[in-house]
Amino acid sequence: MNPLASLPDTPAERRTALRSIMLEKGVSKLDAPVELSSGAMSSYFIDGKRALCDGADLALACTCMLDLMAERGITADAVGGLTLGADQFSHGVAIVGGLEWFVVRKQPKGRGTDKFIEGADVNQKRVLLVDDVISTGASSLVADERIRAEGGESVLATTLVARSDEPAERFAAAGIPFAPLFTYVDLGLPAVGTE
Repeated sequence: MNPLASLPDTPAERRTALRSIMLEKGVSKLDAPVELSSGAMSSYFIDGKRALCDGADLALACTCMLDLMAERGITADAVGGLTLGADQFSHGVAIVGGLEWFVVRKQPKGRGTDKFIEGADVNQKRVLLVDDVISTGASSLVADERIRAEGGESVLATTLVARSDEPAERFAAAGIPFAPLFTYVDLGLPAVGTE
């Protein structure tokens, strides 16, 4: 079965359906705070990988990311970001949107070609920068540095969920438009660092 055939018709309907999936499968209230990749502590954990492990749900999220680009009149040649948070979107958006995909390693492999970026050559490419959940934007900005070093340009940064207002500020300072699918407010959560 083609998961794209059963998607809701409009971008608004798709976002509403995705929000329900995120709240049902991706947001957990924990008994004790855990440390996030940003170093912040939170009693709420957002697991984008678990929420979207069903292919139809991932196809929906990837289509929503493409909707964000279309709403802003932005086009891209390739999609990617820092592994592991970006991997499912790199592949899914590339398939759904007919783009090239890549992932950015945290460290070069140490053998073979010893590259930071695997997959598409981003030189002179317009890139959709993706991640699953962003608290500060630091990981995506590391990926952007490596994309720029290879001659690419991040034309839009997006994520399933922005956990605070800090990512918008940091992307603006870097000159990268930022449009999350959802903010912490959309999911009824406190901002990271305010619990």
